Amino acid sequence: MMNTINFKTGIVAVAFIFFGITTSTAQSRGDKKPKKATYEQLLEKMDADEDGMLSEEEVKGRLKEQFSTIDTDEDGFISEEEFDNAPKPKRRGKKEN
Repeated sequence: MMNTINFKTGIVAVAFIFFGITTSTAQSRGDKKPKKATYEQLLEKMDADEDGMLSEEEVKGRLKEQFSTIDTDEDGFISEEEFDNAPKPKRRGKKEN
């Protein structure tokens, strides 16, 4: 009888451990999509001269790399409408060591 109880307890313990590992692995892989920044957040972060517009000199990263594609009216600034209509950036692959 004692061996049956220990066996059942062991099975339950292994099931909980497996569930915990599966859940934590899914979260650490980044299965949740990061939220796209809003235009207002970009203004707060990048609008160095605080004129309410984003110029090529002010933006960084992928936004700078794709500036000419996003600035569809070619006025030298990314408007909120242009930002909202910008094509989604291509995902970068993982770097191999």
